[in-house]
Amino acid sequence: MTYGVPPSGFRLPDTTRVGMVHLQVTDLQRSLDYYERVLGFRIYDRSDRAATLGPHGPDPRPLVTLHTTSGTKPARRGALGLYHFAILLPGRADLGSFAAYLSALRVRVGLADHFVSEAIYLWDPDGLGIEVYADRPRDQWRTNGRELFMTTDPLDVAGLMAASEGRLWTGMPQGTTIGHIHLHVGDLEAADSFYHSALGFDRMVWSYPGALFLAAGGYHHHLGTNVWSSEPPARDDEARLLEWELILPSKRDVEAASGSVRAAGYEIDAENGGVIIADPWGTRVRIRAGEASEQ
Repeated sequence: MTYGVPPSGFRLPDTTRVGMVHLQVTDLQRSLDYYERVLGFRIYDRSDRAATLGPHGPDPRPLVTLHTTSGTKPARRGALGLYHFAILLPGRADLGSFAAYLSALRVRVGLADHFVSEAIYLWDPDGLGIEVYADRPRDQWRTNGRELFMTTDPLDVAGLMAASEGRLWTGMPQGTTIGHIHLHVGDLEAADSFYHSALGFDRMVWSYPGALFLAAGGYHHHLGTNVWSSEPPARDDEARLLEWELILPSKRDVEAASGSVRAAGYEIDAENGGVIIADPWGTRVRIRAGEASEQ
């Protein structure tokens, strides 16, 4: 690979990817109405306190689990932890259909062209940040030395909608995944020490103001971190990101990753064949091996 800066020790495998996100919300039914109607998720299962959602199609792949508990308050803007979780659609035509659908609904959104991708930003009923995006082909990405070029420019909304060729949005399509997680953190050097040096992500973008983007396998980023907020971490009684998953190819890779994190002085908790680690601001990452059915 001709770009990115690998860690000096353990390096995450190229096929590493983001798995499920677990969110705490104030009102489960209100959130489900939004995640179904606005985002287009399908509910796979539900109880009084939790629901799991994913894309439509014959091959269910859970992507988001919503949890609720009594006394939960809406998200505090700028709290350390979740900035947004990002839903990656299979292609630009899908994003164009989604953009047209949101326009018809008159939903408030943010829009951005990041050069490597095109993105729409939303906020759920509790104020949790969500990005829905589509990647540009890798052969169109640019570099500056070993750093991948990313920017935030106005989105060509008319061109994006035209890419749908009039195809109506009917919900999150088969092949939709969680593409990346973006976090508010307290310090970029500490984030680099934890996620790059210990966990093994490559540095991909480091000159974007106040942010550091990291990935495996040459992707633009599986993880974004920023210091755009000076708020304390999200509290237990607030809507927040409970944890996110990092999926590695094998149990041996999970053992190697956890060994690297432990050797760097961070605590590891084993659970259900995987491990859980927490970054310096309390954001939990569950690391596990992918199953054959997920590949």
